[in-house]
Amino acid sequence: MSTPQNPRIDYFEFNVADIAASRKFYGEAFGWTFTEYGPDYVEFFDGRLRGGLTTQGSRISGGPLIVLHAENLEATQERVLRAGGLIRREIFSFPGGRRFHFTDPDGYELGVWSEK
Repeated sequence: MSTPQNPRIDYFEFNVADIAASRKFYGEAFGWTFTEYGPDYVEFFDGRLRGGLTTQGSRISGGPLIVLHAENLEATQERVLRAGGLIRREIFSFPGGRRFHFTDPDGYELGVWSEK
C-alpha cells in the first residue's frame, strides 16, 4: 500500500576512498553532521535525510543523479568549490528553476537546484 511515507527514498550510501576526506568535503560544502560506526562507516545527516559513507565497497561512476536543494545557488557553488568539488555543469535554467552539477572528491556527480 502506498502512503506519503511508503514507499519513499529513505537512505543512500556512497562508497568512498577516504571517509575523512569525504566527511570534510560534505561537512564544509553542505553542513552535514556525522555519526561514526567504526573505521569503515559513517552515517551523515543533512537535517532531513540520512545516508552513509563507506569504504566497504567499490566506487562506481554513474548511477542515479542525486539532487540537493539550495536557496542560493551561487553561494552553494562557491562552498562546493572551496571544499574541493569540481563544477561539471555551470548554473543553468530549466522549467522548474536553476541548477548546477558537481563532482565530489571520489568522482560522484551530484546536482544542486533552486527555484527561479
